Amino acid sequence: MREKMRVTRLREMKREGQKIVGAVVYDYPMALIVDRAGVDVVSAGDSVGMMMWGHTSEEEITLDEMLVVCRAVRRGVIHALVSCDLPAAAHDSVAAACALVRDGGAEMVKVDADADILRAIVDAGVPVWAQLGSEPGSLDVDAAVRRARELQDAGASMLDFRHSGPAAGRAVAEAISIPVLGGLGGGPWLDGRVRAMANAIGYAATALDDSADRYANVARAALDATTAYADDVRAGRQIRGK
Repeated sequence: MREKMRVTRLREMKREGQKIVGAVVYDYPMALIVDRAGVDVVSAGDSVGMMMWGHTSEEEITLDEMLVVCRAVRRGVIHALVSCDLPAAAHDSVAAACALVRDGGAEMVKVDADADILRAIVDAGVPVWAQLGSEPGSLDVDAAVRRARELQDAGASMLDFRHSGPAAGRAVAEAISIPVLGGLGGGPWLDGRVRAMANAIGYAATALDDSADRYANVARAALDATTAYADDVRAGRQIRGK
C-alpha cells in the first residue's frame, strides 16, 4: 500500500537518487488524477490566476483566493505531499503561511522571499519550499550555490530552482542536502521536476493552435467533443452520457 509522502521521505529519495515528481494543479478533479498517478508532491500554484482565471499577473492573486484553491486541491490528495504557493500580495508572510496550513490544509508553503522571511515562517512551524532563480540568467553557478545554501540554512525543506541550467542546477543539487526540483527551465540534472499539469496535458486553449510537444492535447479533445455534442443537439439526436 502506498504510504503518505513526507518531507523526510523526499530527503531520502534525494539521497537514494530517486527523482521526485511534482505537479502543479488548481482544482479537485486534477488533484484526484495526479495523486492516483503517483506523483510525490502536489502544488496548489498561484499560476492559477493566469492559467485559469484570466489575470495578467500572478501578483494579482490574493490570500483568500489561494485558500480556495488550496482547499480544493487538498480534498483530492491522499498520498502526495501538498504544497501551496504563498501569494505575493500577502501583507504578512508569516500569518499568510500559517493560514494556508491551518485553514487551507497545506503541508508545505512555497515561498519566494529572502532568508529572513523564510526563517520566520519556518520558526512559526511551517515547512517551506523556497524559490530560487526566478528570472533566466539571474544567477551564475557560484551565486546560485551561495543562495541555495543560504535558503537551506534558513530552514527550507526543498528548493524550486527555476531556469537552473545544467551547470548551476547540478552544482546546487550537489551542494545542499535538501531536494532541488525545477519548474520553468529546469532539467534532469536536478533531484526532480515540477510541472503545471494544465501545460503538460495541453488544457489551455493555446494548445489548439501551437505545436508544442505535450503529453496530451486536452484542449483539442475538448473542442472535438463539444463540436460533436453540438452536432447531436442540432440534428435532434440523443446526447451521450448521463
